[in-house]
Amino acid sequence: MGRNAAQEQHDNDNHSNQLNPNNDEYWHSRGEDGRPDDWEDRVDGEADR
Repeated sequence: MGRNAAQEQHDNDNHSNQLNPNNDEYWHSRGEDGRPDDWEDRVDGEADR
């Protein structure tokens, strides 16, 4: 039996959140406790690499 639409939406939302540095799930998926106060500086620093 296939997955229901609500579960698929949840999975899609979770995936999007893990790719968005403005979201706590981005940081949780990278081993942090949550979004740090200096998250914008940290994200900008990644672009310079």
